[in-house]
Amino acid sequence: MTEKDYYKTLGVDQKVGAKQIKEAYRKLAFQYHPDRNKGNPEAAERMKWINEAYAVLSNPAKRREYDMLRKQFGSSAYGQFRQAYSDQDIFSGSDVNHIFEQMARAFGFRGSDEIFREFYGQGYRNFHFRRPGVFARGWVFTGPSGKRASQQPQFPFTGNLGKIYKYLFKKLSGFELPEKGADINEVIYLSPQQAQEGGPYAYYLKKKSKKLVVKIPPGVKERQKIRLAGMGEDGKGGGAPGDLLLKVHVTKPLFQSIREFISSLRK
Repeated sequence: MTEKDYYKTLGVDQKVGAKQIKEAYRKLAFQYHPDRNKGNPEAAERMKWINEAYAVLSNPAKRREYDMLRKQFGSSAYGQFRQAYSDQDIFSGSDVNHIFEQMARAFGFRGSDEIFREFYGQGYRNFHFRRPGVFARGWVFTGPSGKRASQQPQFPFTGNLGKIYKYLFKKLSGFELPEKGADINEVIYLSPQQAQEGGPYAYYLKKKSKKLVVKIPPGVKERQKIRLAGMGEDGKGGGAPGDLLLKVHVTKPLFQSIREFISSLRK
């Protein structure tokens, strides 16, 4: 394909919701499924491109970033986006294989594992891991860069015991599971007027040496938390970064603070 625009690929408008994006993808995936287009390499390439468009637009964070690039760079947004995202990054967390499995059960098509091996060759691998008390199943895309993106298996335990299971899984299966980065919790100080009116607020995140402009919602309350997705600690093994949680503290006028201080001394 010469046209590199995810929205045009799925035939949807930029303003549509997640439901419409999935519906458009299901329709195209059925139309271009390789089992309905045997011996048609153009349909196979089209299907791979449709998969990529859906994997990006069905992910809120990736879609927001693509939308910003599309607004800034227009028709060259795709090239800008792919500079930051490899194939592995794009398919991380996608439910593409789940939709293929649904079509396989409904229409007798081949399963997603066989289809994806046909599409991506050695770049696609699936795994099935079972040990007493733990079961994991998923898939992984590997590329020349050595980066990986996978469907993360679920473990029955959290905390320290969960970490032990993840360590054993890596040792026995050879796969490193993505792990989301930790959240960063900090406090911001607002005047009563800032809290009431809201608006942009300049903030310096020391832990990451970044200057941020935080959008304060009007009427924010004392001890309320403002979440900035993806601005926390970096993830491990290709996992998503954590979030930045800013706890609001509304400062009091100087006269009121002095009066309360004097009152506390009299008690």
